[in-house]
Amino acid sequence: MKQLLFATTNLNKAQEVEAAFKQAGLPLKILTNADLSNPPVLAETGKTFAENAALKAHALAEFSQLPTLADDSGLMVPALNGEPGVHSARYASDHNAVANNRKLLRRMSGLTGQQRQAKFETVMVMSWPGHFAQDLVVSGEACGEILSAPRGPQTFGYDPLFYVPQLGLTFAEMSTEQKNSLSHRGQAVRALIQALPDWWQQFS
Repeated sequence: MKQLLFATTNLNKAQEVEAAFKQAGLPLKILTNADLSNPPVLAETGKTFAENAALKAHALAEFSQLPTLADDSGLMVPALNGEPGVHSARYASDHNAVANNRKLLRRMSGLTGQQRQAKFETVMVMSWPGHFAQDLVVSGEACGEILSAPRGPQTFGYDPLFYVPQLGLTFAEMSTEQKNSLSHRGQAVRALIQALPDWWQQFS
C-alpha cells in the first residue's frame, strides 16, 4: 500500500482523513509526525492558511522524503477585520480553546445581527519531495454566526460558539456525520479525494 505523511500531531484528524480515503477507495496508508524520528517542529509564520500549510508540507516532505499533506485552518469574523484568522489556535493562549473563546466573546461584545457572521476556512496542501512547484492545493469553508455563549458538549476549538442556521445547531452540538457534511475540513477532504489520483499519477 502506498504511503503518505500527514504533517500533524493530531492522530484523530489523521484517522478521519484515512477513513475518508478508504471509503473513497484510495489505497493510501497515512503516517503522521509520530511515525518519524525527531521531525522538525515549525513555527507557523505564514500570513495566510495556504502559506502555513505549504510551509509544513514542504518541510516535512523534504525531511521524510514522502508525499506529504499538511493543512491549516481557522475562524474569521469580518466585523473584527478577519480575526482571529491565522492566529485562531493561539488567539489568547496556545491551543487553549476556553481562553480563545473568551477572548473572541470579549472582542465581539456589543456586536449584533450580521456583525456576528463568521466563517471557518481550511486549506490543504499536498507536496511531493523535490516538486514543490507542483503542489496540490484544495480548500473548504463553512459559514455561520458566533453566538454570545457556548452551546454543545464538544469543546474542540471554537465549535461551541459557531452556529449554523441551516441546521439550527452549533458545530459542538452536531453529530460527526452532520459536521463532516458541512464543515470546512470535510469540504477540503472531499476536494482532495477528487483531485488526488490524477495529481499522484504524474509522479508515478
